[in-house]
Amino acid sequence: MVSPPRVRGLSPAWRSALAGALASLPATAVLNWLPNSEATIGGGIMIVGGLVAGGAAAVRSTDPGAAGLRAGLLGGVVAALAFVVTLDPTSAWPPSRVAFWIVSGGVVLCLASVFGLGCGRVGGWVASAVAPDSKAGANAS
Repeated sequence: MVSPPRVRGLSPAWRSALAGALASLPATAVLNWLPNSEATIGGGIMIVGGLVAGGAAAVRSTDPGAAGLRAGLLGGVVAALAFVVTLDPTSAWPPSRVAFWIVSGGVVLCLASVFGLGCGRVGGWVASAVAPDSKAGANAS
C-alpha cells in the first residue's frame, strides 16, 4: 500500500504574515484616498501588514516579531516587483547599473524586513495590551 505524500503546511508565522499582508490591502487603499497620501502597496503591506500580522501572531501564541518580519519581507518583494514592472523595457542598461539595482534591491528587502519586524512587535504588544487575559500575552514581549 502506498502512503500519501506528506505535505507540510505553512508555519504559523508565515500564516500570520500572509493574513496580515492580505488584510492590509484594503487599509492601504483607504489610506491612499486621504489627501496628500502617497501610500504604496509595498509600504502598506510592510507597515499595516506587519501590525496586523503581529497582532494575529500574538493571539495565536506565535512570535509576533517573526510574523512581522515575514510580512515586511512580503511588502519588500511586492515593492521590488512593482518597480521592475514599471521599468522601460526599451532602455539599454550597462552592467554597472544592473549591479547597482540588484544590490539596492537587496538593501530594500532587508530594510523592509526590519520595518516589518518592528511593526509586528508593536502589533503584538497592542494585541496583548487589548486582550491581556487571552493567549496574546504568551510571546508578545
